[in-house]
Amino acid sequence: MPPSASGAGEGYPFSAVVGMDDLKLALLINAVSPGVGGVLVRGEKGTAKSTVVRALARLLPPVEVVPGCRFACDPADPDPGCPDGPHGAGTDVRPARLVELPVGASEDRLTGSLDIERALTEGVRAFEPGLLAAAHRGALYVDEVNLLHDHLVDLLLDAAAMGRSYVEREGVSVRHAARFLLVGTMNPEEGELRPQLLDRFGLTVEVAATRDPAERAEVVRRRLRFDADPAGFAARWAPAEAELAGRIAAARDRLSEVALTDAALRQITAVCAAFEVDGLRADLVTARAAIALAAWYGRTEVTAEDVRTAVRLALPHRRRRDPFDAPGLDERKLDDVLAEHTDPEPPDDPGSGGPDSGGSGPDGPGSGGPAPEDPGEGVTVPAPAEPPPGAGEDAPARSEAPAGEQEAVAPADATYRPRLFTVPGLGSGAPGRRSRARTAHGRVAGARPGARGIHLAATLRAAAPHQRTRGRGGPGLVIAPGDLREPVRDGREGNLVLFLVDASGSMAARRRMQAVKGAVLSLLLDAYQRRDKIGLITFRGTSAELALPPTSSVEAGARRLRELPTGGRTPLTAGLLRAAEVLRVERLRDPARRPLLVVVTDGRATHGPDPLLAAGALAGIASVVVDCESGPVRLGLAARLAERLGGESLRLEELAADALAGLARERRVA
Repeated sequence: MPPSASGAGEGYPFSAVVGMDDLKLALLINAVSPGVGGVLVRGEKGTAKSTVVRALARLLPPVEVVPGCRFACDPADPDPGCPDGPHGAGTDVRPARLVELPVGASEDRLTGSLDIERALTEGVRAFEPGLLAAAHRGALYVDEVNLLHDHLVDLLLDAAAMGRSYVEREGVSVRHAARFLLVGTMNPEEGELRPQLLDRFGLTVEVAATRDPAERAEVVRRRLRFDADPAGFAARWAPAEAELAGRIAAARDRLSEVALTDAALRQITAVCAAFEVDGLRADLVTARAAIALAAWYGRTEVTAEDVRTAVRLALPHRRRRDPFDAPGLDERKLDDVLAEHTDPEPPDDPGSGGPDSGGSGPDGPGSGGPAPEDPGEGVTVPAPAEPPPGAGEDAPARSEAPAGEQEAVAPADATYRPRLFTVPGLGSGAPGRRSRARTAHGRVAGARPGARGIHLAATLRAAAPHQRTRGRGGPGLVIAPGDLREPVRDGREGNLVLFLVDASGSMAARRRMQAVKGAVLSLLLDAYQRRDKIGLITFRGTSAELALPPTSSVEAGARRLRELPTGGRTPLTAGLLRAAEVLRVERLRDPARRPLLVVVTDGRATHGPDPLLAAGALAGIASVVVDCESGPVRLGLAARLAERLGGESLRLEELAADALAGLARERRVA
C-alpha cells in the first residue's frame, strides 16, 4: 500500500471533530514532540478513531527533504548512514506523510528488503525501502494494531523508540533514520496487546461514543454536511485548521525552551513509584509529555497541571500486568500523591541565585507562564474524568449475589501456569505460540520454489546442475528465476480454544466452583499468552448457552466466567452438540485455525440423551477433559467421555501439577 501524503485530497477537519478531547490532546502532544512515543487509541468500533488520526496528519508542518532521497533526509542535517547518500545540494519541500500499515503487511514491507532476485540474476545490490522509511519525519498509522503479529509490533516499536530502522538479513546490513509519529488503534473486544508491547506506546486513550443526545446529533449533523460537500465543509473550517497548524509549529519551536523544574520532576517520579509501574520508561514518557504540554500552552515551565494531564495519558496502560487487570487510574490517589509532593513555597537554594522555579505558585498551576489558550474550536482541555468502576487499586471486590433459586456467583481461585495442551499434527493457521505449524517465521525446515525470502543454499543447489547447458564460461553460477527457492519454516500457530464448562448443580458447591473458575481463568490466561482465539459455552438446567462467541478478547472471557451462575440439572449432551455447531461455523469462517476443545465437567449427565452418543459429533477434534469429580468414590464418567472424544483426561487438581514438565517439553519441541 503506497504511502499517502497528508495534504492529498479533502479530509475531515481535525478541528471539526466533536468531543474526544483526550484523544485530540494526546495526538497534539505527539505532534509537538514525537519523542513522546506515539498514541495507542483503544475503543469500540465506529468512534471515528481513524478519522481523527488522518485529520491530524494534515496539520503537521511541511518538511524540507533532500531531492531524490527515498529516506526523506533533512538537507540541514542529512543522515550520514543514509543508503541513498552521499547527498548533493538542493532542497525540496513537501507535506509530512501519513503512512498506513495494513494488518497483512510482511516484515519486508515494513522494514524494506534487499531485492534478492536482482542481486542473484543481475548482480545488483539494490535495497527497496519499506514503510518505516516512507514514514520518516511524518506519521505512521496502524489500524487494528492488536491484530498484527507480535514480531511486527516489536519491529515497529523498536524503530519508533530508537529513531532508526535496522535491516540485517541475507548478508546485507542497512540502517536508516525512522523518526515518526506513531499512532495505533484497536478494538479491545478483538484481543489485547501484551503488557510488554503496551508499555512501548507513549500514551494511551480510551474512546467511546458519547451518550449525550445533543452531542451525538452534532456529530451526525457535521458528518452529513461533510459528505454532501467535502470541499465546502473543509473551507468553512480552514481558519481553525490553519490556527491549529500554526500552534503546532510554534510549540515545536518552543519545545527546547521549556524547563522541567525539579519540583515537577519529583512529582512525576513520585507518581510512577506510587503506582508501581515497571521500569523507568513511564517516568521518561511522562516528563516528555509534560514538556510538550507546556510548549503547547505557550509556557516556558512545566506546571503541576501539565504533570497531572501527562500522567493520566501515560500511566493507565502501564499498570496492566495481565489481561485480567482493570484498565484505568485511581485519580484520587493521583491527586493525593501530587499534593504530597508539591512544594508549598520555593525552597532556598543558595547556589542557584534565586528561588526554585518549580511547583505551583500562589496563583495556582500555570502562574509561571501565560494562561492556557483555547486550542481552537473543537479542541478543549479535558476535564478530570471520574475513574471507571473498579479501576482503582483499592476498589472493593465484586460482591457475591444470588442469581435466582439454586443460583450463585462464586469467586475464582487465583490463576496459575497450567500445562500446555496442543493440537496434534502440523497446521498452517495464524501465527501464535501453541501448536506446531508452517509459518513465515520460525526454524527453517526445508525449501520450496519461490522468492519470498531466499533460501540461499537451496537456490544454489537448484542452479548448479544447469551451469553446463547455460554456457557459463567464467567462474561463478548463472542463476535463473526458476532456480530461486524460499525457506519453509516450522513455527507455532494460535488455535481456537473452545471452553465447554459445566455450570450445573453438581458443580455448584462453593469451593469446587471456585477451583473450576480458577482453572479456566488460568487456561484463559495461557490462551492469551499463546495468541489463541477463545470461546465459552456453558450448560445448566435444560440447555447450553454460547456465553462468549469465539473472539481474541480474553478479558471478555474472564468477565463472562466471573459472572457465571450455577445450579440446575446437567444437560451435557446439549453442551456437546452446541460445541459441535460452534466449531462447524468457525471452520467455515477460518478454515486454517485448528480448534482445541476443553471440557470442564464431572461427567454426570442428568438431562437429555447419552452424552457418549453426542460425542461422536466431535470426532476428529483435539479435546481435553478436565475431570472435576471429587470425593472418595469416583465414577470415572469424565474419563469415559474423554476416551469417546479421543482426547486426554486429567483431574482438576492435576491441571497445574505437571506445569514444569510441560514447560520443558514445550522448550524441547520449540
